[in-house]
Amino acid sequence: MEKIAIIADSTADLDQEAISKYNIHMLRLKIIYKDKEYIDGGSISAQQVYDDFEREVPTTSTPSINDVHELLKQLEADGVTHVIGITIGSKLSGTYNMVRLACESHPNLQSYIFDSKALSLGAGALAIGCGEMIEQGKSFEEITRQLPEMQKKISVFFIVDALKYLIKGGRIGRVSGAVGSMLNIKPIISIDSEGVYYTYDKIRGKNHAIKKLVSIAEETLSSTKARMWVMHGGALQEGKALLEKFKSVSGITSLNFGCIGPVLGVHAGPGLLGFILVKEPFYN
Repeated sequence: MEKIAIIADSTADLDQEAISKYNIHMLRLKIIYKDKEYIDGGSISAQQVYDDFEREVPTTSTPSINDVHELLKQLEADGVTHVIGITIGSKLSGTYNMVRLACESHPNLQSYIFDSKALSLGAGALAIGCGEMIEQGKSFEEITRQLPEMQKKISVFFIVDALKYLIKGGRIGRVSGAVGSMLNIKPIISIDSEGVYYTYDKIRGKNHAIKKLVSIAEETLSSTKARMWVMHGGALQEGKALLEKFKSVSGITSLNFGCIGPVLGVHAGPGLLGFILVKEPFYN
């Protein structure tokens, strides 16, 4: 009989309710300062990272390979037979390749490590979907067969106050680092089918950029229903205001709100606003 475990990494921005409900096992990335190291979502908050930016902008790293092996050994000891891993996009982090290689050293576990080609709840939604299907009694083969199609139903759109953090972290993708800050141009950033950032649109002024975010969602929701997560990074009040704008939009099957974690905060900087849409039906 199959016993399936779900693994996700901390950049999925899953809240404790979802982690507990679907028994999702978390691998936590790291935030590294010159004199200290922190665990993503554990020993430091995103706000603490932002508050320290004037002193030092830290670097980030994948989870420890030892942490992955220890988790896999614990799952084996618990009688798990199959593992489904959902990671941040492989173009944004080395986590996918590291977890996939670690699983090869545990032949007693049949594993499927999936490159979400996304981040935040773009990856987290996939882990939740897997948890829902396990609850419904679907098999490992049924779930893993659907994941590539589920991934195609996920859209990520966001704006940031400054591109310099994405540039510094080398995560700029196909977003031009020369977007005119003096002209107050705000790029609407999305992620393409390969998991690379690109400029969806360029808007002058943050207020107009926020209005554009809303119109993008409304356009999608005019022809389909979707789950939505509104996310912010160091912009709680603006995030809540954006959430309010969606409460009257039809087609949203569930509306959720959250904050990106410290690792994503390092790369995005303070002031991120955005959303994740997951088209319904998410799976069959």
